[in-house]
Amino acid sequence: MLRVMSLGMLLLLATAAVAQDTRVVLLGTGNPNPDPDRMGPAVAILSGSRAYIVDCGPGVVRRAAQAGIAMAQITRAFVTHLHSDHTVGLPDLIFTPAVTGRQEPLEIYGPPGIRAMTQLVMQAWGEDQQIRLHGLEPSVAQAYVVHAHDVAPGEIYRDGAVRVIAFAVNHGSWKHAYGYRFEAPDKIIVLSGDTTYSPGLIAAAKGCDILVHEVYSEKGLASRPADWQRYHRAFHTSAPDVGRVAAQVHPKTLVLYHQLGWGQSADEILGEIRQEYNGTTVFGKDLDVIR
Repeated sequence: MLRVMSLGMLLLLATAAVAQDTRVVLLGTGNPNPDPDRMGPAVAILSGSRAYIVDCGPGVVRRAAQAGIAMAQITRAFVTHLHSDHTVGLPDLIFTPAVTGRQEPLEIYGPPGIRAMTQLVMQAWGEDQQIRLHGLEPSVAQAYVVHAHDVAPGEIYRDGAVRVIAFAVNHGSWKHAYGYRFEAPDKIIVLSGDTTYSPGLIAAAKGCDILVHEVYSEKGLASRPADWQRYHRAFHTSAPDVGRVAAQVHPKTLVLYHQLGWGQSADEILGEIRQEYNGTTVFGKDLDVIR
């Protein structure tokens, strides 16, 4: 049935979309290499007053604070896969906001294994929780409640601000690795997670406004030992292949994170992408905001 909306209703919806102002904040654009200027992989999707954290690399909560995200907002998190550089900040994400302002449980969504990992983190910090909750420190018991959900590809979350769809990506020998599509009234944002060139990602990202994608320099990789070259080709996406992905997706903005350059500059990596794609591309830095 054709649904006809009045001009007033259309204006109301348009005003709500503008007010929502969905945007991406890069909390961490790094990789396993300890670069002091780049925290581990972590992204915040902000939509209206809500915050959604994707991955929790080292430094995630400090970067969130730098970005002006209140600890009370950190109640929803999504993990792409269980590699350490994407998850060693999980205890930080659980406990720091619990001490400093979160008022409700934390919900975590991710591939099979995230529930078990979360349970083990809660056990490891069990004595901390006992002292904070039952010592003299003022505390909010609900802030220490964590619900972790092992999810399969498909719609995994929905609220009044966003709908979240998980899709499988190819990340070497990982059995379960996901990207995520966030659909808000005013914007669609897709995050690759860690992946090689992925037709599934291309299909999931069609029509998005912002595509956040990992990248490595093809030229830089040639300087690496043969065993590392085999690894990176199986687990990650070269800059020319990122360009091929973007040329099919046509995002309004392509954002690069988890960059591996091996001596190649940002401009040189962007040059590799432009062999295949000339659209708007941002070489991400920590705390960049993309609208």
